[in-house]
Amino acid sequence: QVQLVESGGGLVQAGGSLSLSCAASGNIFRVYVMSWYRQAPGNQRELVATITRGGSTNYADSVKGRFTISRDNVKNTVYLRINSLKPEDTAVYYCYCNAAQQLGYSTRDYWGQGTQVTVSS
Repeated sequence: QVQLVESGGGLVQAGGSLSLSCAASGNIFRVYVMSWYRQAPGNQRELVATITRGGSTNYADSVKGRFTISRDNVKNTVYLRINSLKPEDTAVYYCYCNAAQQLGYSTRDYWGQGTQVTVSS
């Protein structure tokens, strides 16, 4: 099994910055795509940013220029740097990865438990 553990959420004032991290652990052969999603109360979960194993990134339009996703393939860890926080960034942020547990095995999707980010105005 693969576990994802997020850290770094909290309460921040608008205009501030925050860094999230998420480490994948367990029986892992290789982690492929890693992403951050978020879900605000009453809203559907939305994709915030994605990074491939090779480092290619993609962002939601609402966060481009403010959020930066990165990863460490040795540590199987993905990071999200959030700058210029806005109240509408308030949400539970979830880590996601697609990983294979053994060579030749099919990949599976895994989710973290979520970390709360609250931005005060």
